Amino acid sequence: MPRVKVSVIVPVYNTGKYVDECAPSLLGQSLPADEYEVVYVDDGSTDDTLSRLEKIAAGHPNVQVHTQPNSGWPGAPRNLGMRHAQGEYIQFVDHDDKLGPEALERLYEHAKRNDADVVLGKMSSTMVRPRRLFRHTVDACTIENDELMQSMSPHKMFRRAFVEEHGLRFPEGPWILEDLAFVSAAYLKAERIAILADYPVYYWMKRDDGGNNTQHRFNPRHGFWSNTRTIIGQLKDGTPASDDIDALQNRLLHRLYHVEILSRTREPEILREDPAEQRKRFEAAREVAVEEFPAAVREGLPAVSRLRAELLEHGDFEGALALAQRVSEVKARSEVTDLRWENGRLVADVTLGLLRGDGEPLVLVERDEKQYLDPKLLSGVPGTEAGWEVPDPFRLAYAELVVKDRDREDWWYPEGDLEVRLKPLGDGRSQVIASGQLALDPERLAGGRPLERGVHDVWAYVQLLGVDRLVRVTGEGTPGAPATGPALTGGRLSLPYWTGSGQLALDVDQRQRKLGQEVSATAGTNSGRGEGSSLPLPYVAATPDGPAARVKVTVGTLGVTAELLPAPDTTTAQLRLPTCLKLPNGRHPVNLPKTANPLAYAIVRDGTLLRLEGPAYEAGGRRRFLDSIAANRQVRRLRRKLGSRN
Repeated sequence: MPRVKVSVIVPVYNTGKYVDECAPSLLGQSLPADEYEVVYVDDGSTDDTLSRLEKIAAGHPNVQVHTQPNSGWPGAPRNLGMRHAQGEYIQFVDHDDKLGPEALERLYEHAKRNDADVVLGKMSSTMVRPRRLFRHTVDACTIENDELMQSMSPHKMFRRAFVEEHGLRFPEGPWILEDLAFVSAAYLKAERIAILADYPVYYWMKRDDGGNNTQHRFNPRHGFWSNTRTIIGQLKDGTPASDDIDALQNRLLHRLYHVEILSRTREPEILREDPAEQRKRFEAAREVAVEEFPAAVREGLPAVSRLRAELLEHGDFEGALALAQRVSEVKARSEVTDLRWENGRLVADVTLGLLRGDGEPLVLVERDEKQYLDPKLLSGVPGTEAGWEVPDPFRLAYAELVVKDRDREDWWYPEGDLEVRLKPLGDGRSQVIASGQLALDPERLAGGRPLERGVHDVWAYVQLLGVDRLVRVTGEGTPGAPATGPALTGGRLSLPYWTGSGQLALDVDQRQRKLGQEVSATAGTNSGRGEGSSLPLPYVAATPDGPAARVKVTVGTLGVTAELLPAPDTTTAQLRLPTCLKLPNGRHPVNLPKTANPLAYAIVRDGTLLRLEGPAYEAGGRRRFLDSIAANRQVRRLRRKLGSRN
């Protein structure tokens, strides 16, 4: 009997229908059913969850169901699941989430190939924003790769022997941040950590009842502050202390400080919550910040975050509130220029920057050979009248372009990097911007595979001066209009356009856009003449040696299937029609569905296509004379005889 490669551990409590929605993704894995098991642990449900689980187990030999009295939190059922697990690796899944069809097979192979203790798999869905951690697949790293701290959820694959060796367990009972405690301990102990970024393995699903919404994560009654201190202590015990802001310990603590501590001082929380309640959180956060975090952590923050930390540690709630209001008005802006197709890739020059609430650039001001944060951003923030110095404008600054599959909620990273630099604006002012090139390859973007059929939106994530924004990449084009010409890629049509909000998007394989929408305006400029049944389409880009795409067209009154394929010049496409067309003699318009302007004209004689012409092509007298000769039956019969003798 094959050994169990993976044990999937699923804690459940009053899950109801979500068990049935999650189960197919667990039971339909590409890994053979006798090579993995699903271990459900019911945490004392009071609804029909247990009966649903038992029904699933009855039909699947690789499913176990265990029960325990209600503990009030996922930690205890996960621990019980680990005690029953038989797999070489364990994978944690929440009861309302899903796995990609090949998730277990790919994770296990990646783990075995790299002898990994922990494998992080790419996460997708509406509740997951892009993480640069998953930009590239990594065979092996350690906690020295501090980007690991971007992913602290337990939805990972762990080698069971590694977990047992180090006695890794989740805190039990109502212990908030139990996932951070377990995962950070695993990161510190692991000798080899692998990252699988070229396949979405985990789909973190948003429940329609809001039951898994992360806004409920903060709860002081469940020991939030004491638990935060426990995790801080764990990181300190596992790494050497240092005054260097870039030392490992300070880099690891940065995540906790930024996410769990500074969240109490910044938008949206400080602007959204009841002021009296938020003051209590602010004071509790201040106490933890002062007592637990080395000064080097605060000093290593970028400009705006460092100012937040300064206001927090000095107990200036009103100042933090004023800063949060100002920063909440800051928006990111993108500029897209020179959009075009090159070698099968959609290419453009992209620039990103931040704007204040008044629409003007967020600037740095030079004074006495030092840089200071934009005075208008600080207007009304107590204690900043003399300015706020920015020693390093590029501290922790970065920007990246990302492409989102609108149907599947997958994030992908196109080629190329954006460079962060200072743009002089005159009068001692400058702006921190990011610029570079978008290079979107529809045939390789999805982890080296072609993009799925559908619409793919282009976004950018920027983190400049401590302000982070996810922004739609927009241009100057008309909303709803083509952004540039279409392209034939991998036997499919890829159609760039501006959405209704002005965002750059790519429709692959005509999911929403149709070819006629893209070429109706440009087809009329084609003044060329085809050779036989083929006509060059210089306004449709193509990759060399790629397969043809089939398109439905109307020739006169006759509906036929045509082909789009690479032209001899290998960079553009050509249209090819069947040579036999049962139409009257004459010049017949070739139309795509629902388009008024012809794509081409077909010259037909005696049911045979002589050639195709562009809409603007004007045949001269000599051409018409040659056509009449070519259409003569005796001439065609003679040419066939001569051809057969050769």
